[in-house]
Amino acid sequence: MRPALLAVILLALLVPPARGETPVEAARALVARYHEDRAVLDRARDVLEAALQRERQVETLVALSYVYFLQGDVRATTTEAKLAAYDRGRELGRRAIELAPKSHDAHLWYAINTGRWGQTKGVLRSLFLLPTVREEIDVLLELDPRSVRAHAFAGNVFLEVPRLFGGDREKAAGHFKKAIELDPRFTVARVDLARLHIAEGRWADARRELERVVAERAPRVVADWTVKDLPRARTLLESIADKK
Repeated sequence: MRPALLAVILLALLVPPARGETPVEAARALVARYHEDRAVLDRARDVLEAALQRERQVETLVALSYVYFLQGDVRATTTEAKLAAYDRGRELGRRAIELAPKSHDAHLWYAINTGRWGQTKGVLRSLFLLPTVREEIDVLLELDPRSVRAHAFAGNVFLEVPRLFGGDREKAAGHFKKAIELDPRFTVARVDLARLHIAEGRWADARRELERVVAERAPRVVADWTVKDLPRARTLLESIADKK
């Protein structure tokens, strides 16, 4: 057995889930408070990796794919580390889809990790991924037309991809607004809609969305709001402070 794998299993044994709590439930509890200590993401990863060695469950694969997305977003400090985290998330998502082709969350984290990997690598260097990403968006919205995360993801794809290759700000806006309509407290969608408004020079509209994020007192995902959405909103507000 590889030393690194042995260390993961030993850690999971030393810090077992609470009585009656599954590894996935334990990991979710850790992830929910990563804004208090980002190191809990490492513990969530290790608990799930150890569980995956014991038995390959779709729920474990999906949860671990999500954790690797967060690892790439808020834990990794270099481009190489981010790419490795997102790539591991993609792999896990793909394996979950193989086991459960109709699992919305399996497709979701496979798609999001794939998109983030491409964004980190560089959009123009990752255009070969576009057909896969577009197919995943279609699958996600067919599986659940009211998926907030799927609409937010689709909006980002249409916003980030150059128009020549299928980018479409109108479609991006439609998806961001749908995500907000479905869940007004899903703050990342407001930040991304504000980014679109800024790109179009719609300063008042951008400020309105960003100020809603800053003023939010019951965000849907507290950890994401604290670590990612609130700082981004404040930075964007500062960047357009003199725009009229």
